[in-house]
Amino acid sequence: QVQLVESGGGLVQAGSSLRLSCAASGRTFSMAWFRQAPGKEREFVAGVNWGSGRTYYADSVKGRFTISRDNAKNTVYLQMNSLQPEDTAVYYCAARRTATIAYQAESYDNWGQGTQVTVSS
Repeated sequence: QVQLVESGGGLVQAGSSLRLSCAASGRTFSMAWFRQAPGKEREFVAGVNWGSGRTYYADSVKGRFTISRDNAKNTVYLQMNSLQPEDTAVYYCAARRTATIAYQAESYDNWGQGTQVTVSS
């Protein structure tokens, strides 16, 4: 079981930036960020194939968010720019032991505790 520890959430104004970090205790093959707003289902935000570095994004964040990884630190980052109130949610890091990125939350075996991101208008 891989342990995931997130950090970097907070309260910001619209148009601001935040960077989330997720440190994994062991090797994974693909990692992703999901988010869940109150009353809504958990949704895919971005993912990265650990080996190839290929990245994937939800249409709602494409061009504003960037996912990246640091192999040496077993850490994945989510740089979020031009934040909007609709980005407000709890953001979760997830990992799975297959190289294929999945867009469904149930496809991931390991989850972090979540970090709150609140964007005020």
